[in-house]
Amino acid sequence: MLIVAEVLFFTLLAILAIPVLTFCLQILVAVLPGYRNQKVEAQSATVALLIPAHNESAGISETLASIQKAATPNTRIVVIADNCTDNTAEIARQLGAEVIERSHETLRGKGYALDFGIQYLRNNPPEVMIVFDADCIVYPDTINALVQAVVTGKRAVQALYLIQAKPNSPVKTKLAEFAYVVKSWTRPLGFHRLGMPMQLMGSGMAFPWQHVKGANLAKGYIVEDMKLGIDLAEQHLAPKFCPEAYVTSEFPMNDEGAASQRKRWEHGHIGMIVQEGLPLLFKGIRTANIEMIAMALDLCVPPVALLFLLSGLFAMVSAGLMLATNAYFPWGYGVIQFLLLSTFVMISWFKHGSKILPFFELLTYAPVYAISKIQLYAKFFVNRQIEWVKSKRD
Repeated sequence: MLIVAEVLFFTLLAILAIPVLTFCLQILVAVLPGYRNQKVEAQSATVALLIPAHNESAGISETLASIQKAATPNTRIVVIADNCTDNTAEIARQLGAEVIERSHETLRGKGYALDFGIQYLRNNPPEVMIVFDADCIVYPDTINALVQAVVTGKRAVQALYLIQAKPNSPVKTKLAEFAYVVKSWTRPLGFHRLGMPMQLMGSGMAFPWQHVKGANLAKGYIVEDMKLGIDLAEQHLAPKFCPEAYVTSEFPMNDEGAASQRKRWEHGHIGMIVQEGLPLLFKGIRTANIEMIAMALDLCVPPVALLFLLSGLFAMVSAGLMLATNAYFPWGYGVIQFLLLSTFVMISWFKHGSKILPFFELLTYAPVYAISKIQLYAKFFVNRQIEWVKSKRD
């Protein structure tokens, strides 16, 4: 019986070790000294910006203003007014953007809108295509940085894209911001320094036209950006990180909107781990493709709250077995992996999270925040979100 328990223990430990060790490696390399961003030069390549917009009249003016300030002389700004019932299209036209309108009763979501935009661009294709969300802010030099990275590397790149909590937001929103910073900045920076790829994050994505013109985006994926990155990785064109480009957005203040956004992201991510991450990992191992393996390992790191919960639960069971058997081997490894993960979460806070929330709040509220999401993760099995739903923002 003890042998069976040990075999099961080591099997679960090995499965959990894959995301935990990947997470820790990424954080470790990210915090090493000596990194400097690349110098950004003015670019002359032709660029088309696609901005999918569904009822974004409240904020698209600010987004377009920031984009126009960052645009290169050869930049076209194309807004895709997708199933809009407000005056998004009219506002965008007044601000000088090209506007195309799409309407469909059942085929809804960002993937369909982007596919519509790509079809439109085929009449006058650019050298580089960039995607921004309609509710983001694009910072100076971002477009030059993205174009420079695409032209130099000849593959897709992802800007540093941060979703931030508004001032005076509750602690749970600050924790969500910290988790997003780790996902979209700290971990990608670690892999970037190793020359490895990263996931596409939805806004601030740039592509060589030749790589994206045939992309299969007219699907109902709720994390269409993640799926596109995986498709590129399978073609040996995995996206890279471009930290010189900077894009921001804000978490919805509306509780229902924030919950809907989290459910879409996290259910989509978990689904992708099962459907795409493991097959990509096995394919990378079979073909000895390091970038494909790295992309799969990164994808197989679940949302940090879920990873913390799984790691903590395994550590508790391991501690119980240590007490029951009065033996540190092998059960102590289960506790060690949790301590290792917790240590690197704190290291990531020192790197990129100290301005988001105080260390005391991280220590006291993070476990509560993770536990509060158990219901969200349980719904993946009984009430999984499989369709795109726009988040209420205010």
